[in-house]
Amino acid sequence: MQAIQPLASSFRDPSGFVFLKDGILYRQVNKIFKEDFDHFINSGCYKHLITNKWLVPHEVVKEDFPGSNDRYLTLKPQRIPFISYSYEWCFDMLKDAALLTLRLVEECLPFGIILKDATPFNVQWCDGKPIFIDSLSFEKYDASQPWIAYRQFCENFLSPLLLMHYTRQPLQLLLLTHPDGIPLSLARSLLPWRSKFSFYTYLHIHLHERLASKTVGKELSQKNAFSEKKMLRLVDSLQSMIQSLHWKAKTTWEDYYHEANQRSNYLEQKRRIVTNWLDEIPGLKTAIDLGANEGEFSNLIAGKNIQTIAADVDSSAVNNLYKRIKKTGEKNIIPLIVDLTNPSPATGFNNKERLSFAERISADVALALALIHHLAIGKNVPFEKIATFFQELTNYLVIEFIPKQDEKVKVMLKQKKDIYNSYNEETFLKDFEKYFSTLKKETVGASGRTIYLMKNRHN
Repeated sequence: MQAIQPLASSFRDPSGFVFLKDGILYRQVNKIFKEDFDHFINSGCYKHLITNKWLVPHEVVKEDFPGSNDRYLTLKPQRIPFISYSYEWCFDMLKDAALLTLRLVEECLPFGIILKDATPFNVQWCDGKPIFIDSLSFEKYDASQPWIAYRQFCENFLSPLLLMHYTRQPLQLLLLTHPDGIPLSLARSLLPWRSKFSFYTYLHIHLHERLASKTVGKELSQKNAFSEKKMLRLVDSLQSMIQSLHWKAKTTWEDYYHEANQRSNYLEQKRRIVTNWLDEIPGLKTAIDLGANEGEFSNLIAGKNIQTIAADVDSSAVNNLYKRIKKTGEKNIIPLIVDLTNPSPATGFNNKERLSFAERISADVALALALIHHLAIGKNVPFEKIATFFQELTNYLVIEFIPKQDEKVKVMLKQKKDIYNSYNEETFLKDFEKYFSTLKKETVGASGRTIYLMKNRHN
């Protein structure tokens, strides 16, 4: 029997914590939160939220694994297949996470419950939709008090959404440098002057920041100062505002699949190869599509009921994929913005609170199609470095080698001096076969491109 392993990300809330025991996830509810938690359950609020799939369900277990004097209950919540963070989400994912958070506030009020936290770290993705994961974020509602999480919501959700809406720039990484949310003062200074002419933007950012700076150190509320009616008006205004925000930037690779389809059935043949090989690999349950673009092959994998991470550096391509997932109801894809040459690092207290992207990935199979030249030539990453990175992520690898004679590589080399003498298939194989054994190889029609099926030598 393994000792309990408290999650490094679960120590800030006095109400309880999450831990692992024998590979199973549990949540302890502390005695200090007993009254609020009992009210959350007995009021019917919990049942209402899980019935609508807005909150992860849990079961109560008898065991007291930690043996803590603070323990009131031990819960066994539903396990989320993959944990992602807001700085990896596209615009519409962050927008939907914000709307879910507001929906919870709205739905809980009739039960005498209020959401005490409004951070995207409490939202994850399951079956293609956002879901709230923290059952200790719900406390008794006091109608005399303003919403305690209002500023947190504005800084974590509203600030980045507004900045991206106005600038048309992918600014998700601001949430990496500001894990507690983009401060109102910073958002206010970065927003264009014209944003003040939007009533809700002026109210929730500009005026909010000005008033908050004046009330530092002062009493923020008075008895009977904030009724339920006012709370609902606040939530309604935030909902209306967020629903009006949109991402309109053009993807860098917007015409990729259209152009690829012009090359003698190139895509059709590539689909056939990949499909056949995936069918031959036993026991596939998880996959990652590296350089997924708008998800052509992510959809292919997910169609085989394989949980798939679709990772790409192009935020607009990821956003387009997410919107298509919403439209089709696809449940097996989580699209994420990831720069493979600078993936999300380990962050937080002691650099252990949030795991790095590589630490969170453990896929049965990875696809790296039409990617190697972007890393080796576009980003100057040697083949062996790429191989060691991929070796950490996956058991099987489907990878496409793009020769120097390829038109796409020629276009890249017009922009820089050709110093890539070692960029050839022989060196590629020599470096990759230190970490992977080659199982299959096939050239894609007359394209000159070759796809390899490889297996991790260390697994």
